[in-house]
Amino acid sequence: MAMTFCGKRLLLTKNSIFTTLRKQHGFIVLVPEIGEDSPEKNPLHHDGLPEFSNISIEYCQAAIAKQTLEFEASVKSIEKKIENNECKDVFNDVFKPLEQVGAPLDMTWGLSKTLYLGNSSKMPTKSYLGIHDRARRARTSKYNSVPIYNVAKNELEMDDAQHSKEEKRLLQKFVLEGKLNGMELDSKQKELLIYSLRKIAVEKANFRQKIDIANKQFSHVIDDSKIVRDFPPETLKATAPDPNKPLNGPWKLSLQPHVYLSVMEHCPVREIRWNLWQAMVSRGSNYISRELSTSIHLEEIRFIRRDIAKILGYETFVDMSMETKMAGSLSTVQNMFNVLLEQALPAQEEEINNLYKFATDRGFRSERIELWDVPYWRRKQKKTLFGYDDEVIKEYLPLNKVLDGLFQLCEKLFNIVIKQRSNVSVWHKDVKYYDIFEPHSSAPVAGFYLDPYARSDEKIRTQNNGWMVAIQNNSSIADTKPLSALVFNFEPPTAKHPSHLTFTEVKALFQRFGHAMQHLLTRAVYSEVAGLSNVEWDAVEISGHVLTHWLNKKEIIDSITCHRDSEDKLPTTLFNALMSNQKHMAGLDLSRELYLSALDLEIHSTKDFWLDIVKRLWPQYRLFPLDKYDSHPCSFTQIFCDEWGAAYYSNLWSRMIAADVYSAFHEVQNDEQKLKDVGKRFRDTFLALGGSSHPSQIFRNFRGRDPSPKALLRSIGLKKSKC
Repeated sequence: MAMTFCGKRLLLTKNSIFTTLRKQHGFIVLVPEIGEDSPEKNPLHHDGLPEFSNISIEYCQAAIAKQTLEFEASVKSIEKKIENNECKDVFNDVFKPLEQVGAPLDMTWGLSKTLYLGNSSKMPTKSYLGIHDRARRARTSKYNSVPIYNVAKNELEMDDAQHSKEEKRLLQKFVLEGKLNGMELDSKQKELLIYSLRKIAVEKANFRQKIDIANKQFSHVIDDSKIVRDFPPETLKATAPDPNKPLNGPWKLSLQPHVYLSVMEHCPVREIRWNLWQAMVSRGSNYISRELSTSIHLEEIRFIRRDIAKILGYETFVDMSMETKMAGSLSTVQNMFNVLLEQALPAQEEEINNLYKFATDRGFRSERIELWDVPYWRRKQKKTLFGYDDEVIKEYLPLNKVLDGLFQLCEKLFNIVIKQRSNVSVWHKDVKYYDIFEPHSSAPVAGFYLDPYARSDEKIRTQNNGWMVAIQNNSSIADTKPLSALVFNFEPPTAKHPSHLTFTEVKALFQRFGHAMQHLLTRAVYSEVAGLSNVEWDAVEISGHVLTHWLNKKEIIDSITCHRDSEDKLPTTLFNALMSNQKHMAGLDLSRELYLSALDLEIHSTKDFWLDIVKRLWPQYRLFPLDKYDSHPCSFTQIFCDEWGAAYYSNLWSRMIAADVYSAFHEVQNDEQKLKDVGKRFRDTFLALGGSSHPSQIFRNFRGRDPSPKALLRSIGLKKSKC
C-alpha cells in the first residue's frame, strides 16, 4: 500500500515506521505536519516556502531541540494557568497557544521527513529517527496532560456551551486521546497499563526480528537460463549476481516482495513456485525452525492487547479500536463482509474453475490448481483473454501527459487552478513546485512539491508506490497554509525518451494526489482537525480512492495517454483490455482480502488459539484446501508488529466508501453542470471538512444516505451496474 505522512490525526492503529509516529507508550498514532522556526535563522524564502538549499541535518536537529523545549514549556505554562483557575476560555487559553507553538515544530518535522524520503544523503535514517523521536515525545505531551484533559472534558460536557461543529470535534479529540492514554485510570491501573505497553513492545520486537531473520535465511538459486527467460528485466537485475549484467546467472531468488511476486508470476517450474510459496507461508512456524517460531509471541500480543483494552474499559481490543474508526462497530464491518462475500465466493469458484481449465488446456497436469499455481497461470490467462501487456500500455503513459490530465481533472472537479512556480528552492533538480489557486483569492491557497523519479543513491526505496508528506497543515490560528510533498520512485527519463509509467504507477499517482487534495484544500480553522488530521483511520484513503475511479473513463484515459512514437491516444481495444485486466479474478482477490480482514478481527475479539481461528474461517472465504504448512498468521507483521491490529479491514472499507462516493459522479456523467455540482459538493464535504467532522456525517452530507457496498461490487465487476 502506498504510504503517507499526514496530519495530526487521532488513530488507534496505523502501519510501519514510515507512516506512524506513536506515543511513548505505544498506542495513539499522531502523524505530524508543519512548522517554521529555527534556532538562529528561519530557512524560509520571503514568499513563505522552505529554502531547502539552506536546510541541513544540523539545522533540523538544532531546530527540533529548541522547538520541542518551547513546546513542552508551553504545555507546562498552560497547565499552570489551568491549575490557577486562570483559564477563562479553553479555545483562547489552551488550544490557540498550542497551535501557535506547535506550528514551528511541525514544520521542522515535516521538512525532515521530506528530506529523509527525497534525499537521504541530506537526511540519513539515523538522523531522521532521532529528530522523529524527539518531536514525537514533545508533541504527545499535550495529550498526556491531566489538566488539559480535564478542562477539555469539562468543556465538552457543558450543556449550555456554544461550540461550532469543528470546536466540538476538537474537544472530542483531546478527550478520546486522553482516555486511550489512561487519563481516567487510578495509579494502580496506570502502572498496569505502562507495564503492559512495555511488555507488548518487547513481544512485537521479537516477532519482527524472527520474521526478518526468516526472510533473510531463505534463498533459491536458479542456474538454468531457460527458467528465467520470461522474467522481467527488473526481476533479473534483482536476482542476478551483477545487476549490470542481469542475463548472467546464477539467479538467487528471495522472499523480498518485489522478487517473490514477480517470480510467482513468471516462473514456469511448478516445484520452484511451490518452494517459494511454502517458504513464504511457513515463516514463523515450527515447521521451519523452533528458534524462529513466533506463535508464542503472537498469542502474547493478542492477550496483552486484550488486557490493555480491559484496563481502559473495553471488552475487546476490537471494541477499543472501533472508537477511532468510521465503521464504529464490529457488527457494521461484519455486515459489509457478508454483503461482499455473497458475491465474491461464487465468483471465486467460477474463476478458479476457468483458470484450471485454461491451464490444463495448455499442459498443466494436476488434480487441482493450487495457490502457488494461481499467479503464473493468471498472468498467462490475462494475456490470452485480453491481449494485455503492461509494457505496451506503458508506452502510452508519459509522466508529463499523465500529470496534465490529472491536473485538468482536479481543476474541473474542484474549481481550482494548479500552476507550476519556477525559481523555488528544492532538494533536487528533478523536484517541481506547484501553487493551487481558488477563485476567491489571487494568492495561492496551498502548494505542493513533486519529486517523481527514482534515485538509487539518494531516495528511500520500498515496495510501495509513493508517499504524500504533509509538510505544513492549514491553521487560521498560526496563519499557515497547507504545504505537501509527493515523493515517488518512477522511472527517470533517458536521453531518448521521457519518463513513462505503468498503469499501476498511474493509479498510485492518482491515489496519492487525491490524498493530497484533502490535505491541501481543507478549510478547517484548527490544524488539529484540518485536512487529514483527526480523520478516522478507515476513512483516511477515501479521497485517494475516489480519484482513481476516474481512470475507468475513456475520456480521462485519452487525456493522459500519448504514444511515445505515434503520439496516438490509447486505442479502444487496449482500453478495453486494460479495464478487463483490472477486474480479472476479482472474486478471488476480494475473498482473500475479506479473509485476512476477518482473521484480524477474530484474532482480536476472541480467545481461541490462532490455528483454530484459521481452520474455522478459511473455508468460509477461501476455496483452496488449507495446506498443513500454511502458518500465515505467524508472519502477519502488519497486524502484530505494525499498527494494523483490528484495522486490517480499513483499506477495504475506504474502497467501499470511495466507490459509493464516485457513483454520485457516475450517475450524472452525461450532464456537465450536474457533474460540476457533484464536484463542488465533494469539495465542500470530504476535501474541505477533513477531520473537523465525523466521516459518517460527511458521507451523509455528500450522498444523503448511509453507505452501501453495491458500488464497490459494480466497480470490480461482481455486480452488473444499472447506470
